[in-house]
Amino acid sequence: MKVAIYARVSTRDKGQDVRNQLEQLCAYCDRQGWKITGEYIDQRSGKNGDREKFRRMMNSAYHREFDVVLFWSLDRFSREGVLETLQYLKLLSSYGVAFKSFTEQYLDGTGIFKDAIIGILAALAHQERVRLSERVTAGLERARKEGRVGGRPKVRRDRDREAAKIRQLREDGQSLQEIADELGRTKSDIARVVNALNCSSASGASVMLV
Repeated sequence: MKVAIYARVSTRDKGQDVRNQLEQLCAYCDRQGWKITGEYIDQRSGKNGDREKFRRMMNSAYHREFDVVLFWSLDRFSREGVLETLQYLKLLSSYGVAFKSFTEQYLDGTGIFKDAIIGILAALAHQERVRLSERVTAGLERARKEGRVGGRPKVRRDRDREAAKIRQLREDGQSLQEIADELGRTKSDIARVVNALNCSSASGASVMLV
């Protein structure tokens, strides 16, 4: 069995590194008699798929360079949410590559219960979408009763300062989701501002935040 090891620590995990993960994952492969063909290590937030080694690992899976991906835990593999994580696992399965969590014995796609695991995650993803829809609906209804439009009160923001902050965080290598979390904005808001910043850099126009 050819195996790829994926390990990750966040830049916010102060004082942590991947050595603990790697040592135990490698020892497990040795006990199983699995051949390690690659180690993919990211030091990035797991809240989006824009991770260099993660993308490289998925590309290697597409080319069937290994039979299984072994990771420490599901939140080390991805923290994008149930739906997005499910899509990654389904992609691996479509490539003919299994998956296995070292610390979560039930997340084992190397055996006969792979389809059952995918089904359970799909059900969880569905519930996540339902809860999100319910929260949005409740928020809009509350806003309507309070006489607000669109569910949010109008707040005056220091547009130039926030745009500069977003630009700096982006240049520091932070993802759109990380910036959104730090500034208390949605990822789509940050994406629109970044696009506007890119356009303004070319045209010299000012940026209007939303």
